[in-house]
Amino acid sequence: MTRSNLIEALTYRFANLMATDAEIAVKVIIEAIGNALSKGDRVEIRGFGSFSLNYRPPRKGRNPKSGEAVSVPAKYVPHFKAGKEMRECVDQSVEHEKLLRVA
Repeated sequence: MTRSNLIEALTYRFANLMATDAEIAVKVIIEAIGNALSKGDRVEIRGFGSFSLNYRPPRKGRNPKSGEAVSVPAKYVPHFKAGKEMRECVDQSVEHEKLLRVA
């Protein structure tokens, strides 16, 4: 699902919500998550999941084009962990799809 699909789904589900308002709401939520992560905070949305930062230490990598060694600096990367309800929902739908394919 893309951002525009999410906005479209919101406007479809809530008929009194205009597309521009849904777009602003989605933008504000995504910005809030990004701002919290940039401050080093953890974001938890009950029933959905949590966003946190993972530290990646410095390492030696290879340039795929030339094959020469390149030093990759340490960095923090965003990480998403799905909540229990989300995992169960996805697991049930995937099992249902597998059963339909077998039949």
